[in-house]
Amino acid sequence: MMSSGRRFALVFGLVAAFVLPGVAEANHSWGGYHWARQSNPFTLKLGDNVSSTWDPILATTSSDWTQSTVLNTTIVAGQGKGNCRPTTGRVEVCDKTYGYNGWLGQAQIWLSSGTKHIVQGAVKLNDSYMNNAPYNTTAWRNLVSCQEVGHTLGLDHQDTNFNNANLGTCMDYTNNPSTNQHPNKHDYDELVTIYTHLDSTTTVGQAVTGGPGNSAGQSDWGREVARTDGGHTSVFVKDLGAGASLITFVLWIR
Repeated sequence: MMSSGRRFALVFGLVAAFVLPGVAEANHSWGGYHWARQSNPFTLKLGDNVSSTWDPILATTSSDWTQSTVLNTTIVAGQGKGNCRPTTGRVEVCDKTYGYNGWLGQAQIWLSSGTKHIVQGAVKLNDSYMNNAPYNTTAWRNLVSCQEVGHTLGLDHQDTNFNNANLGTCMDYTNNPSTNQHPNKHDYDELVTIYTHLDSTTTVGQAVTGGPGNSAGQSDWGREVARTDGGHTSVFVKDLGAGASLITFVLWIR
């Protein structure tokens, strides 16, 4: 992956606090952020705004995460289009040639003010890179799609070191995605941990386009507040008002 000499990034815009794992974590929740719901398993809609190339990949991603005992995902007609405008109560999944801007995939979640409840999510898949070698393979597409949707469920990475041995999960960075295309047992166990408690309300299943914030491009990430791991990771924060904020996590990889 690094042989091209280009500098890439996987970008995860999150309205959330975050943890930067360097090695496999005992837990890999994004700070306990989750979809509010009153019973398990709940069903989360994935809006299909992707091309025919990505349709079977999204189907695999949905099937993979539905193997969880606490949640199911179902693919529905998308409302986000190429710019991936979010829709409350669901996750919009989009692909587009977003440009040679440094990132392969991006995931965003928004929280209701003053809670850890996710109210909407968006996933962007950057065809500017994904249409070209070495990324235009089923293995790479499965890894990126699975990982970005995993973030919108409230999961962090298990490992961010590309040179470590594969953990057999899409939530693990790797130079070779062959065995990292799907979730593993640790991912499913973590989802059980995140979603064990029930809520008095629900943020799942609404259908109002344009919730507490719109999908932000790189020029609208806000200010950089942290740079770690020798400059390989950056964190940006933007205040969205009314107690909400957009936190964009960027992993720069060579």
